[in-house]
Amino acid sequence: MYLMLIGLFSGIIGGMGIGGGTILIPALIILTSLSQQQAQSVNLLSFVPVAIVALVTHFRNKSIEIKLCLPLIITGIVGALAGSYLAVSLPSNLLRKLFGVFLFFMGLYEFFWKDKSRTK
Repeated sequence: MYLMLIGLFSGIIGGMGIGGGTILIPALIILTSLSQQQAQSVNLLSFVPVAIVALVTHFRNKSIEIKLCLPLIITGIVGALAGSYLAVSLPSNLLRKLFGVFLFFMGLYEFFWKDKSRTK
């Protein structure tokens, strides 16, 4: 039951464009016996249908800047290749710590520095 709740909550967060992996990956590591790499793999696989639904919704609402998509897609593919190589090369414990540090700094950024007045 808790896995369904985690999936629902991470799907809601992902659909908002925040990134469901910030919820899904730590929850899978804490509540299951998955390694960091396995949790990231589950996150990536579960992201595909969620991203398609979010994309269709945002496209219908005309909230996508089409001109920005191509450079982001190209550099995103390069980053995904580099990140995938790192994820399978690093030990699970180190990867988990690096992910925790990343989440910590993202939280600090969201709390202290993100310009809240730019929301539409």
